[in-house]
Amino acid sequence: MRILFFIGFLAVLSSCGGNGSKKPQKELSIDQLFKKYPDSVPILIKHGNLMLERYDYEKALEDGAKAYRMQQWNIEARFLYANALNNRADRTASDVMSAQTHFKFVVKKDPKNLAALVALATTYAQQGDNEKAFYYTNEALRINKKYRDAYILKGSIYLSLDNRELAKSSFQTAIEQDPDFFAAYIKLGLIYQGENDPLCIQYFITATQIRPNNIEAYYNLAYAYQQFDKLPEAQQTYREMLKKDPKFTPPLFQLGWIKQFRQNDIDSAIYFYNETLQKEPRYVEAWHNLGLIYETKGDKYKAIQYYRKALKYNPEFAISDEAIKRLSKTK
Repeated sequence: MRILFFIGFLAVLSSCGGNGSKKPQKELSIDQLFKKYPDSVPILIKHGNLMLERYDYEKALEDGAKAYRMQQWNIEARFLYANALNNRADRTASDVMSAQTHFKFVVKKDPKNLAALVALATTYAQQGDNEKAFYYTNEALRINKKYRDAYILKGSIYLSLDNRELAKSSFQTAIEQDPDFFAAYIKLGLIYQGENDPLCIQYFITATQIRPNNIEAYYNLAYAYQQFDKLPEAQQTYREMLKKDPKFTPPLFQLGWIKQFRQNDIDSAIYFYNETLQKEPRYVEAWHNLGLIYETKGDKYKAIQYYRKALKYNPEFAISDEAIKRLSKTK
């Protein structure tokens, strides 16, 4: 639900040499233009939409708010402001209502604006008004029956209503409109995974092919392999993740989990849990599982130490608390 706008009036200036000939100057990036012309509304809009692409909603909101203050009649500025406002993580009910008002303004001025229609529908879905959400989504599809984002929103609404079949149908239709639509593959993979259907693996594989550097996609794939007892594939995928992002600790923990609970390789499990905790001491599940290992070995004192470590970082981690109580009762 993002719009990229062409800035027609921007031209790259040329410098003149000693003989009066013009030398081509390297085109400035939008980030460079933003620094050079911070009060240009077209550049603010272009930069704000770039921030939306980067999922930096706070910066997008700053750009949108400034552009909107400078040109309240500008529907592109309004759309950017409303879109950033409605997408930020800590949005409030008031933010959704405000965004809805701006989207209505855009739709009134430009009734065939597909992105604005779906964005408006999204605000109604967030408010629980699915009837109006479907109305505006279907309006977008009436104008363009191949509009990908409309199917994604419909799928999300069906999913919220626990209608998995219609959700799957909508996400699949979105993929038919855009075979490289990463988000739809992830959503379908998660649905099939929730249904304990190994078909999810194929969707996650495709997602990793579309975005080879996306850690979320790789983690979903690795965990699906693990869930369906494809342990060599899971371990290989976790290792690939660690090569891509050595600081990301869940793969280390899951490698330890596989060693402990599936392969009975306790020494390797301890190694991976310790590696996890070296990078992220607050990983309470790793502390707890180390406690389980030493409890199994009969080392009650050491087990309690590890369980207490888990509770140190999360006092509400119930299974470690219960384990301490259980061991404290034994002689």
